Amino acid sequence: MLRQLSVASFVPVLALVFLLRPSPAARADDRIESGEMAGYLLVPHEKVPETYNAGFSLYVAAWPLLKDYPGNRFQTGLFGTWMHAQNEANPAGMKEPYSDIEGGLGWWRDTRFATETPKFIMGGVAPNFSEWANGPGAGKGRDWEQPKGKYGIAQLSPWVLWPPDGLNLKQGTCGQLFGYGYLPLPLTQAKATTAGKDVPTGDHSWTLFLNTSNFKGPVAFFTPYFWSRETAEKPEWAGMLLDSRPAKPNKALQMETQHVPSIQAVDENGETYARVAPTRFPVTADGHSVMVHRISAYNKDALWNSVKAWFEGGAPVDGTINPEAASVHTFKDNGGATWKIYSDATAKEDRAPLAWNSFATPTALDPTTFGFTWNEQLVTQTQSEDGGTLVTLPEYFQRTIKDNKKAEWTAVQADDVPESTGLRQAQMVRPNQAQSEAYVTPDDADSCWKKPGPVAGPLQVRPNDGSVVTYYWYRFADQPAILNADLTDAEREALQVRVEELHRHWKKDRDYLPPPTLGTLAEIEPALIVTPPDGFEVGYVPIVTRQEAIPVVKKQ
Repeated sequence: MLRQLSVASFVPVLALVFLLRPSPAARADDRIESGEMAGYLLVPHEKVPETYNAGFSLYVAAWPLLKDYPGNRFQTGLFGTWMHAQNEANPAGMKEPYSDIEGGLGWWRDTRFATETPKFIMGGVAPNFSEWANGPGAGKGRDWEQPKGKYGIAQLSPWVLWPPDGLNLKQGTCGQLFGYGYLPLPLTQAKATTAGKDVPTGDHSWTLFLNTSNFKGPVAFFTPYFWSRETAEKPEWAGMLLDSRPAKPNKALQMETQHVPSIQAVDENGETYARVAPTRFPVTADGHSVMVHRISAYNKDALWNSVKAWFEGGAPVDGTINPEAASVHTFKDNGGATWKIYSDATAKEDRAPLAWNSFATPTALDPTTFGFTWNEQLVTQTQSEDGGTLVTLPEYFQRTIKDNKKAEWTAVQADDVPESTGLRQAQMVRPNQAQSEAYVTPDDADSCWKKPGPVAGPLQVRPNDGSVVTYYWYRFADQPAILNADLTDAEREALQVRVEELHRHWKKDRDYLPPPTLGTLAEIEPALIVTPPDGFEVGYVPIVTRQEAIPVVKKQ
């Protein structure tokens, strides 16, 4: 789902531009109001037993939702979930703080190097949004004097480079399945103190596992201190957060959309019409859209128990997640949509929903696969620029009144929209935007980025989103996130030993998550799959220190 944003974090860029050519009958630009389409697509699924509380995985479709990227006001996730701590026995009257792992595939208002292809973020939320962490070196705000989550995630993989703008998928991805999940690993020991206070921190390092066509395995993890840090000042929250608690196995599964651009106008008869930026979904050869596949919940026999035994002196394990310790949620032919269209001036109580079910039918394509079938009379099918097949949803709508006297937006053909509204003449184009601001990490010689500092670099890659990514190789325990994880030197060194064992035994070219039973896997942007330098194959990780726009070379 969507990363949480403060107003201060928004990037000041142009919104979607509508180039209006007034019709002969009326000045359309006086009638047209800008607005948005927003809401949720809901995916009901059957519950699993509460004992499956050691993480989850799922496969979700990745695709270009809009035909043309419309600028930084555009914000939407693709399908995903929210994972909260499981707290069955809170003290009477204790209000549990909001905290979870959300994130997923999507586009956000603070995405600086966006394309039509989505990116992936981790999206951890510390208690009551005090901080959030989106990936190694990425979190709330931009001020490194107040990092607020930017040290909350540690890089684990020596093969995947994680830009602060989000993990890129290969350009042109269109309907392939992106496999991911979070399972706890016992990388650190539980502590009796947190930030010097007599408040405990647990031993759960919630680790992101990916399953893609060019990388498989663990990538990065939330440090336990990311969750427990606030408990040093609010000890009543100790033991309630994901550093020590298992996870709720039955989670919401939705697609959250906060802004797809729209415009609307009233004709000379007082009828209201709207136009939405062309919105698309991938389809298979049989006309179905596969959206979500095999959402699974795990118990600690899936991975935790075997890894813990290994770290305590037992035999090494290969990291394959035990499918017998999984419970797979099932789907039925149901689902819902709360998408609404409204102008910027529309009061909340007057926002009307789309007649979604007139053109989209939620469908259980098999017991563990959710998707849509489409009304071919109202959607159009096209080929993407990279060969995928897409359906484009209705672009034009009329505001109508149903039998229950409630308003809704009904799909209409372009020819049914009066010319006097000016909606058909409007052109939706990608705006010209100012060059994106660079992500820059601290360069102070005394900072944790420099002491102990990297062992190799700088190196650069270009991930095909208009940016240049600069990175260095750090010894795992000397990366900035671990130096800010409330660990003593001895605790860091013990962690280093465990990570070196993982690097020796867990490689990137075999399955960890149970594989999908249909479809093809998406691919991470190839430039972000890196190879450790000679001598640094075990115990070292790549850390991004800068991401900036590709310099424009002026012609002489």
